[in-house]
Order: sequence, then structure tokens, then C-alpha cells
Amino acid sequence: MSHPLTKPLNIKRIIMAGILVWVPLGITIFAIKLMVNLLDQSLLLLPYDLRPEQLLGFYLPGVGIIISTIIVISTGFIVTNIVGHRMMSVGEDLLNQIPLVRSIYSAVKQVTHTLLSQEKNSFRQVLLIEYPRKGTWTMAFQTGKAMDSFNEVTGKELITVFVPTTPNPTSGFILMLPESEVKKLDIDVEDALKFVMSLGVVMPGDKIEEMAKVDNTSLREILFNAKPNFSREKISKILNKKNNDDQNNDQRPK
Repeated sequence: MSHPLTKPLNIKRIIMAGILVWVPLGITIFAIKLMVNLLDQSLLLLPYDLRPEQLLGFYLPGVGIIISTIIVISTGFIVTNIVGHRMMSVGEDLLNQIPLVRSIYSAVKQVTHTLLSQEKNSFRQVLLIEYPRKGTWTMAFQTGKAMDSFNEVTGKELITVFVPTTPNPTSGFILMLPESEVKKLDIDVEDALKFVMSLGVVMPGDKIEEMAKVDNTSLREILFNAKPNFSREKISKILNKKNNDDQNNDQRPK
């Protein structure tokens, strides 16, 4: 006979807990292994006799990361001076003479510049817009200002907005919206991308209250939907703080 205080094992919960541990860990290991194997291909640039497996007598994974880092730093050092910049311009001019290569290179360069550029308006502002209809809010990124010809036709100051798809944020839609119709969020681009890639499960904890205020969504509903990423104590703490703030606002003289 089982003890009356003994709870039966919840097999489903145990299996799910194991999956939640091993799936992210397995994908992380696979991604790291894939990156190491890919970067190790840079060893092919070395003469055969100078490759690590020839000098050491065995294969040493990860050496390609060091070689790739040296190549990237050296390339950056070269192209940041006048001579290297001119050499880069000549090389780009040659690539632009090849029809197929020109299209691929130009597109990849523009996307890379947009994602990695430190310029103020280059994929650095997270926005909340009403899309695809009024009352439905979507997270987006400002990629720049619209062309003057578009502003003249519409009679409004437009900005260019990128709406990513989930879970692959490298594809999406380009919209041009009046700046007055978008709401700017104080959220890091990295955190916003995590939100998109996780199907909305992973949320920036320190910015949740701001998002709830913007789209009038229940803070409690947001937190409990994101429960796998928040402990019960953290949820209670945020909710209590929210309730205290609301009470203080109600008690203020109007």
C-alpha cells in the first residue's frame, strides 16, 4: 500500500523536464561543432606541410578558429588604412564587372552592413507597429529613413521598417511608415531577436512592463506565458511591484 502523503510520479512532467535540458544543450553542441568544422576549413589556406595535423601528427580541432581570427583582424587592419581601402575598392570594381557575382556580393554586403554597422539608424532601434491590421501589434526594426521621393508622394516623413518572420528573422517584410505611427521600445536588438527566434517565449525580463504598457496587454498574462524563463518568485516580484505602482498612482491627487 502506498503512503497517503506520497505523490505519484508525473512521467510526462519528468520527460518534458529532460527534453528541456537536452534539446537546447544538444542544439548548442551541434552549432558549436558545425562552426568549429567550418572554421577549420581555413587551414586549407596553409601549405600542406605547415598544417597542424602534419606538424603534430594528429588532428587538433579548433585551430581554424585561431587562423580565422588572425585573418579577420589582419584584413580589418589592412582595409582601414588608405592603401588597403584603395585595394578593396579596386577588388569591388572587379567583382561588379561579373553579372552573377555582382548581384550576390552587393546584396550580401548591404545586409551585412545593415546588421553590423554602428551607424545610428542602421538596424539599431526596436519598434512596435500596428501590423498587419489596426489593433494587432508587431515587433519591428527601424533600418533607416525613407527616400525623399516617397516622402514627397505621401506628404509624410516616412521611416523604413523591417518586420522579421519567426523563427527565422533573416527573412521578413519591408514597410515604410510615418514616424508618428510607430512606438519606440527601449529594448536591445539582441533581446528583440531572441524574442522573435523563440516564437515569443523568451522575453527581455527587465523590459516586460514597458511592452505591456505600450500594447495594453495584461502583464500577468505575459509573465505566465513566458513561465519557462521566469521563476515563480520572479513572477511574483514583478507582479507585486506592478500592483504597488498602480496603487501609488491611484492614491495620487488628481
